[in-house]
This record gives sequence, structure tokens and C-alpha cells, in this order.
Amino acid sequence: MEDAENGLPSLSRELFAEMYEALSKLDDDIKAQDRRINRLCEQNALSRRFPDVPGIGPITATIMASDIGDGKGYAKSRDYAASLGVVPCQHSSGDKQVLLGISKRGNRYLRTLLIHGARSVIKCCNGKTDPLSRWLQALVERRGFNKAAVALANKNARVLWVMARQDRACEAAAA
Repeated sequence: MEDAENGLPSLSRELFAEMYEALSKLDDDIKAQDRRINRLCEQNALSRRFPDVPGIGPITATIMASDIGDGKGYAKSRDYAASLGVVPCQHSSGDKQVLLGISKRGNRYLRTLLIHGARSVIKCCNGKTDPLSRWLQALVERRGFNKAAVALANKNARVLWVMARQDRACEAAAA
């Protein structure tokens, strides 16, 4: 924009300068909101522990902490994961077990955050040799990227419930 020899009319330069200023202000506003969310995450003891789980950031940690509470609303971790809609629907009879797609019931926003966090973990796991990365690589090979993302989201929901219920730090996410 500063180069007068590039052939842009002065009106275009003005408009581009205004758009750049608006974009810079928007970027500053986003950074300010991120700082607020990080402070909110640090204020709660439970949400402070949640980002130790792979795929869980400050936004997801804060919302999950408010949703889970002390974890006593659910008898077991599968019940909590089912309430979020990240467990497969069952259509089983006798000794034949048939698992269908995820139920998609419950809190859609939380399910979306968990699955997007899981996708980011899977994208970064290639070439790593830790147990979680090896499990994810094998799962992606066997079932595909999206099913692996939902499986990790399911696992993360269960781990977060255990962390809330038993007041423990993250240790089971690596297995």
C-alpha cells in the first residue's frame, strides 16, 4: 500500500488501509478474549487440570468443567460419554454385538469441541512413538481418520469424567 508506483488508485489505498485497521482491531479483540478465557480456565481447579489431556484446550476445559461438575451426575464414564453423544449406538442381540454410528445426542457444542481437539491430536501423531500416538496411528489405519477422531473424543470424555470424579491428574490418556 505504501508503494505509490504499484498502480493502485488512492481510493483503493484508503479502503485497504481502513480494512487493515479493522482487521488489526479484530485481531486484538480476539487476543483479549483468549486471555480472558485463559484466566477463567486458571481460576477453576478442575479446568486447570483438563488441558493436560491431549486435544483439550482452555475453551474445552472450561466448558467441560462446568458440564461435568464433580462427576456424580453419572454412574460411570460411559454414561457421561453417552450423554455427549460420542459412543456408538448399539443394536445387539444374543451374542452378536452390532455397533452403529455415534448417537449425536446431548451437548452438540461439547461434542464438536472434543472431536475437533481429537482431530488436531491425530494430525500431529504421525512419526511419534508414545502409546497414545501408536494407538491412534493403528486406529486410523484400521478404521479411518474420522472414526479415530470420534474414538479419541470418546476416550477424552471418559478420562475427563474420571479426573473430575476421582479428583486426579491426567494419567490414563496416554494408554
